[in-house]
Amino acid sequence: MTLTVPTGVTAGVAVYDRETGLFVEQHNADHRFRSASVVKLLIVLDYLWGRAPAYAVPDGDRARLEVMLRSSDDDAASHYWDELGGGSIVDRMVKRLGLTHTSGPPATHPGFWGYVAITAADTVRIYRYILEQAPALVREFVMDLLHRATRYGTDGFDQYFGIASVFNPDFSIKQGWSGFLGSSGYRSDKAKPVDSPVDLVSDALHTTGTVGPDDRTIVAVYTLHPAGTPYEQAYAEVTRLTGALSVPGVPDRR
Repeated sequence: MTLTVPTGVTAGVAVYDRETGLFVEQHNADHRFRSASVVKLLIVLDYLWGRAPAYAVPDGDRARLEVMLRSSDDDAASHYWDELGGGSIVDRMVKRLGLTHTSGPPATHPGFWGYVAITAADTVRIYRYILEQAPALVREFVMDLLHRATRYGTDGFDQYFGIASVFNPDFSIKQGWSGFLGSSGYRSDKAKPVDSPVDLVSDALHTTGTVGPDDRTIVAVYTLHPAGTPYEQAYAEVTRLTGALSVPGVPDRR
């Protein structure tokens, strides 16, 4: 099957069937994108790594992590980015999970966690770690929140594009969006580094997560749209692109 990417859009796609252990879709799977909020997966995993072996989460952290994962709250992500050492979070998780194309933000912008470079293939590796290797308490904590993602992020953006719009209710998501008018951090960086390994100018919209019984299939779709693209247009394009994918175990589409 040939994936049809909308004109002007750059896409990186990886769809992995955990039942067969095979990729069923790959398109630019190692192309590096800025992560936007998908990096919050690495933030929560690094936090929990430090809570071993009991993985007890204080109430204050539990509330903050819940809103970070369910509603993609940026203030919560910034709190842990500062508390856990910024880019060293990414360095640690790259080594722990065997990620191959993920790296921290440019040295000129150490506080911009959304500028972390990541790929669709590495995103599959992250979800596979959570589902197949992480201690049960870690897996249950993270996946429960991803399965209960809110319709809107705390910045008011509708995050039910892509996976959440296409597949039946048996899904989990961690979405990402960056650069759109009104989004958190819009135009906050006046001097984007020109030597960055990722495109920091185009508008980014990413849908990642799992679908099907027992989180059978991992789906990662990263997209870049021309700067100034209306959010509603990008939302529709990512949803159509996701809906055209071959995804085992989920015959019913919304």
